[in-house]
Amino acid sequence: MKERNLAAEALARLLKDQIKAKFSRNIVRNAQYSELLEEALARYRNRSIETAQLIEELIALAKKMNEQISAGNPDGLTDHEVAFYDALESNEEAVRTMQHEVLVQLAQELTKKVRANIKVDWSIRESTQAELRVLVRDILDRYGYPPDFSLLAIDTVLKQAESLTEEWLISQ
Repeated sequence: MKERNLAAEALARLLKDQIKAKFSRNIVRNAQYSELLEEALARYRNRSIETAQLIEELIALAKKMNEQISAGNPDGLTDHEVAFYDALESNEEAVRTMQHEVLVQLAQELTKKVRANIKVDWSIRESTQAELRVLVRDILDRYGYPPDFSLLAIDTVLKQAESLTEEWLISQ
Protein backbone atom coordinates (compact mmCIF):
# COMPACT_ATOMS: atom_id res chain seq x y z
CA MET A 1 0.00 0.00 0.00
CA LYS A 2 1.56 3.29 -1.10
CA GLU A 3 -0.16 5.63 1.33
CA ARG A 4 0.06 3.73 4.61
CA ASN A 5 0.00 6.93 6.66
CA LEU A 6 -3.32 7.91 5.11
CA ALA A 7 -4.71 4.44 5.74
CA ALA A 8 -3.58 4.57 9.37
CA GLU A 9 -5.12 8.02 9.88
CA ALA A 10 -8.37 6.99 8.21
CA LEU A 11 -8.56 3.84 10.29
CA ALA A 12 -7.85 5.78 13.49
CA ARG A 13 -10.61 8.30 12.70
CA LEU A 14 -13.02 5.52 11.84
CA LEU A 15 -12.25 3.75 15.12
CA LYS A 16 -12.62 6.97 17.12
CA ASP A 17 -16.03 7.58 15.54
CA GLN A 18 -17.03 3.96 16.13
CA ILE A 19 -16.08 4.20 19.81
CA LYS A 20 -18.08 7.39 20.17
CA ALA A 21 -21.11 5.88 18.43
CA LYS A 22 -21.15 2.49 20.17
CA PHE A 23 -20.18 3.60 23.66
CA SER A 24 -21.59 7.10 23.92
CA ARG A 25 -23.81 5.97 26.81
CA ASN A 26 -21.14 3.92 28.59
CA ILE A 27 -18.42 6.21 29.94
CA VAL A 28 -16.21 3.39 31.23
CA ARG A 29 -16.00 1.49 27.95
CA ASN A 30 -15.72 4.75 26.02
CA ALA A 31 -12.73 5.75 28.14
CA GLN A 32 -11.22 2.26 27.95
CA TYR A 33 -11.28 2.03 24.16
CA SER A 34 -10.35 5.68 23.66
CA GLU A 35 -7.32 5.15 25.89
CA LEU A 36 -6.22 2.05 23.95
CA LEU A 37 -6.56 3.98 20.71
CA GLU A 38 -4.61 6.96 22.02
CA GLU A 39 -1.84 4.71 23.36
CA ALA A 40 -1.39 3.09 19.96
CA LEU A 41 -1.38 6.48 18.23
CA ALA A 42 1.11 7.87 20.77
CA ARG A 43 3.51 4.98 20.14
CA TYR A 44 3.19 5.65 16.41
CA ARG A 45 3.81 9.37 16.81
CA ASN A 46 6.85 8.66 19.00
CA ARG A 47 8.16 6.36 16.26
CA SER A 48 8.06 3.33 18.57
CA ILE A 49 6.07 1.40 15.98
CA GLU A 50 5.86 1.51 12.20
CA THR A 51 2.77 2.35 10.18
CA ALA A 52 2.09 -1.31 9.37
CA GLN A 53 2.24 -2.20 13.07
CA LEU A 54 -0.14 0.63 13.89
CA ILE A 55 -2.60 -0.60 11.30
CA GLU A 56 -2.39 -4.12 12.75
CA GLU A 57 -3.00 -2.80 16.28
CA LEU A 58 -5.95 -0.71 15.15
CA ILE A 59 -7.47 -3.69 13.36
CA ALA A 60 -6.98 -5.83 16.47
CA LEU A 61 -8.64 -3.11 18.58
CA ALA A 62 -11.57 -2.95 16.17
CA LYS A 63 -11.95 -6.75 16.29
CA LYS A 64 -11.87 -6.74 20.08
CA MET A 65 -14.49 -4.01 20.19
CA ASN A 66 -16.73 -5.79 17.67
CA GLU A 67 -16.41 -9.10 19.55
CA GLN A 68 -17.49 -7.41 22.76
CA ILE A 69 -20.44 -5.78 21.03
CA SER A 70 -21.53 -8.96 19.22
CA ALA A 71 -21.14 -11.06 22.39
CA GLY A 72 -23.94 -9.02 23.86
CA ASN A 73 -24.93 -9.34 27.46
CA PRO A 74 -25.34 -12.85 28.86
CA ASP A 75 -26.88 -11.51 32.09
CA GLY A 76 -29.91 -10.01 30.37
CA LEU A 77 -29.07 -6.44 31.42
CA THR A 78 -30.28 -3.43 29.47
CA ASP A 79 -27.73 -1.05 27.93
CA HIS A 80 -28.18 1.33 30.86
CA GLU A 81 -27.69 -1.44 33.40
CA VAL A 82 -24.56 -2.59 31.57
CA ALA A 83 -23.22 0.96 31.77
CA PHE A 84 -23.73 1.03 35.53
CA TYR A 85 -22.33 -2.49 35.86
CA ASP A 86 -19.19 -1.36 34.02
CA ALA A 87 -18.96 1.65 36.32
CA LEU A 88 -19.06 -0.66 39.34
CA GLU A 89 -16.74 -3.21 37.77
CA SER A 90 -14.05 -0.64 37.03
CA ASN A 91 -12.89 -1.27 40.60
CA GLU A 92 -10.90 -4.53 40.55
CA GLU A 93 -11.23 -4.99 44.32
CA ALA A 94 -15.01 -5.03 44.03
CA VAL A 95 -14.81 -7.64 41.29
CA ARG A 96 -12.57 -9.83 43.46
CA THR A 97 -14.60 -9.53 46.66
CA MET A 98 -18.15 -9.47 45.33
CA GLN A 99 -19.97 -12.17 43.44
CA HIS A 100 -20.91 -11.48 39.84
CA GLU A 101 -24.60 -12.00 40.55
CA VAL A 102 -24.48 -9.43 43.36
CA LEU A 103 -22.84 -6.88 41.06
CA VAL A 104 -25.55 -7.55 38.47
CA GLN A 105 -28.30 -7.00 41.05
CA LEU A 106 -26.53 -3.87 42.29
CA ALA A 107 -26.33 -2.47 38.76
CA GLN A 108 -30.02 -3.17 38.19
CA GLU A 109 -31.08 -1.49 41.42
CA LEU A 110 -28.75 1.48 40.85
CA THR A 111 -30.18 2.01 37.38
CA LYS A 112 -33.75 1.87 38.64
CA LYS A 113 -33.21 4.14 41.67
CA VAL A 114 -30.98 6.69 39.96
CA ARG A 115 -33.35 6.94 37.00
CA ALA A 116 -36.31 7.47 39.33
CA ASN A 117 -34.48 10.26 41.18
CA ILE A 118 -33.05 12.13 38.20
CA LYS A 119 -34.36 15.65 37.87
CA VAL A 120 -33.86 18.14 35.06
CA ASP A 121 -31.45 20.33 37.00
CA TRP A 122 -29.70 17.68 39.09
CA SER A 123 -26.32 18.23 37.47
CA ILE A 124 -26.42 21.93 38.42
CA ARG A 125 -28.00 21.93 41.90
CA GLU A 126 -25.67 20.80 44.65
CA SER A 127 -28.51 19.77 46.96
CA THR A 128 -29.90 17.39 44.35
CA GLN A 129 -26.42 15.99 43.68
CA ALA A 130 -25.95 15.42 47.40
CA GLU A 131 -29.24 13.52 47.60
CA LEU A 132 -28.18 11.34 44.69
CA ARG A 133 -24.76 10.72 46.28
CA VAL A 134 -26.43 9.60 49.52
CA LEU A 135 -28.81 7.35 47.59
CA VAL A 136 -25.94 5.72 45.67
CA ARG A 137 -23.81 5.35 48.83
CA ASP A 138 -26.69 3.67 50.68
CA ILE A 139 -27.25 1.21 47.85
CA LEU A 140 -23.52 0.41 47.63
CA ASP A 141 -23.34 -0.12 51.39
CA ARG A 142 -26.41 -2.36 51.37
CA TYR A 143 -24.79 -4.65 48.78
CA GLY A 144 -21.42 -4.71 50.55
CA TYR A 145 -19.45 -2.76 47.97
CA PRO A 146 -15.86 -2.29 49.28
CA PRO A 147 -15.95 0.95 51.32
CA ASP A 148 -12.37 1.88 50.39
CA PHE A 149 -13.48 2.37 46.80
CA SER A 150 -17.04 3.58 47.27
CA LEU A 151 -16.18 7.27 46.76
CA LEU A 152 -14.65 6.51 43.37
CA ALA A 153 -17.61 4.29 42.51
CA ILE A 154 -20.07 7.03 43.51
CA ASP A 155 -18.29 9.54 41.27
CA THR A 156 -18.23 7.08 38.37
CA VAL A 157 -21.91 6.21 38.83
CA LEU A 158 -22.86 9.91 38.90
CA LYS A 159 -20.83 10.62 35.75
CA GLN A 160 -22.56 7.67 34.12
CA ALA A 161 -25.94 9.02 35.23
CA GLU A 162 -25.05 12.42 33.83
CA SER A 163 -24.33 10.89 30.43
CA LEU A 164 -27.76 9.21 30.46
CA THR A 165 -29.78 12.10 31.91
CA GLU A 166 -30.89 13.66 28.66
CA GLU A 167 -32.04 10.34 27.23
CA TRP A 168 -33.92 9.46 30.41
CA LEU A 169 -35.64 12.84 30.65
CA ILE A 170 -36.78 12.66 27.03
CA SER A 171 -38.26 9.18 27.50
CA GLN A 172 -40.24 10.14 30.62
